[in-house]
Amino acid sequence: MVQNDYLPPEWLPILQVVVGGIGDEDEENSVLFQLLSTVVEAGNENVAVHLPHIISLLVGQISKSIPPNPEPWPQMVERGFAALAVMGQSWGESMPEEVELSESRETWLSGQATLAKAFSSLLQQAWITAVQPMEGGISDLEASPSCIDDSSALLRSIMRSITTYNELLELKVSELLVAWADSIANWHAWEEMEDLSIFECIKEVVNLHGKFGLKDFIVRGLPSPPVPPVPQRSIIEGIGAFVSTAIAEYPSATWRASSCVHVLLHVPSYSSEVESVKQSLVIAFSEAASSRFKAICSKPCSMWKPLLLTISSCYLCYPDIVERVLEKKEHTGFSIWASALGFIATSTFEHGPSAESEIKLTVMALAKVIERLLGQGNQDSDLLRDCFTSLMEASMQLKELQEEDDNEEAEDDEDAGDDETDDDDDDNDDDEDSEDGEYEETEEQFLDRYAKAAVALENGTLVEEGDEEDLDQEVDLGGLEEIDQKSIVLSLIQRYHQVLIRGQSLPPPIVSTFLNSFPEYSSFFQLHG
Repeated sequence: MVQNDYLPPEWLPILQVVVGGIGDEDEENSVLFQLLSTVVEAGNENVAVHLPHIISLLVGQISKSIPPNPEPWPQMVERGFAALAVMGQSWGESMPEEVELSESRETWLSGQATLAKAFSSLLQQAWITAVQPMEGGISDLEASPSCIDDSSALLRSIMRSITTYNELLELKVSELLVAWADSIANWHAWEEMEDLSIFECIKEVVNLHGKFGLKDFIVRGLPSPPVPPVPQRSIIEGIGAFVSTAIAEYPSATWRASSCVHVLLHVPSYSSEVESVKQSLVIAFSEAASSRFKAICSKPCSMWKPLLLTISSCYLCYPDIVERVLEKKEHTGFSIWASALGFIATSTFEHGPSAESEIKLTVMALAKVIERLLGQGNQDSDLLRDCFTSLMEASMQLKELQEEDDNEEAEDDEDAGDDETDDDDDDNDDDEDSEDGEYEETEEQFLDRYAKAAVALENGTLVEEGDEEDLDQEVDLGGLEEIDQKSIVLSLIQRYHQVLIRGQSLPPPIVSTFLNSFPEYSSFFQLHG
């Protein structure tokens, strides 16, 4: 009836009956969980107001069925976690806008706090309480791999509700994260839809650590006696193990993992006492990325970008370490990576860095490579010339993108002062422009593309490249965002212009365009040509 738009006048009694009927019978539970999902979806905002209460009831039902031994979980528990993840997401989507009444927002925040307490209690039971102490000491905390995707969604909901350090302690977030990180470190059941919540949770963890400083995030304390004082894996080390493994998995996992690499290396603050942890991450990430790149490097494809930028992030942290990793994989590994990085920064590569943060990372990495080559005495190499040419192209692209952003901000400020009539006219014009600018692939083009893909697949040369949305993964550079890449390029040219400019055969069109963009460099190029 609900699916046919026969909606009840009151939703709460139905929800209570459905949740109350969930028990030990798998077949009956299957029907009830399906009914619960249907009611939540059909009720929308009418059901959303009751979600904190219903979620608390469902958590109570699920907690009765979690076994003392966490593996395997009964179907009722697995379905229950899936239902909680859906309802938690529905509640998150019902959050009032900032401009709405403060009373509505306070009500929502109160409900979110209720959800967080219920989710935390359930995860503590599933991951911590259910793990029985080992004989002679306390066992390592490790989350059950069952429903790790839905569990990650619940954990993310908890973290997003935290507004004070006391809440962090009350909800035992650090303890939950230790168990969760240990579990994903040993993750082997790779499936695209199940892994997405884990990747989303990773970035939320780093964000929360930046706000409050999580216990056991970078370094985990030694266990209490009588357990031997052996160092245990920290939260970020567990996450790092998952990410480095993900780089070698299916294409979307590679893109998402590469995005996480930048966050893990550049957003947290690593003191000198924990520098070894960062070094270990750099080794693991660069080894995984270089191995994956070696497997697909025979033919340029969009997968080059995330892998090469991953190595770039690692290289900016520890050039010596990354060079050793690259040379260990292949004798000319460093030159191959540097050459490929320079290539994707040129206009001839279709899937090169396009976001401002990606281009900035590329510019900084190329500048570091050039300085390294000069320091090694490679002043006459083709690699040096190609990297410097790519550096000029990337610098121009970055400046153009930044100017476009500045112009858009100025236009937005002007539009804010227009009256509603002008806004309506602008909207109509925008609609017309967008329709004119839409591109539709013709049948002939589709068949041609399909035929080429079929041939490539038959020949074994087709490389899966991930979903369209994966191509636009954001790059969070953390502290690197504060670095002025223009100053880096200027300093490089000032110190080495005799070699870079007057000692190289640079493409005149690129030099001319570069000087149009950066006339302040003209004095260094006067004798070029």
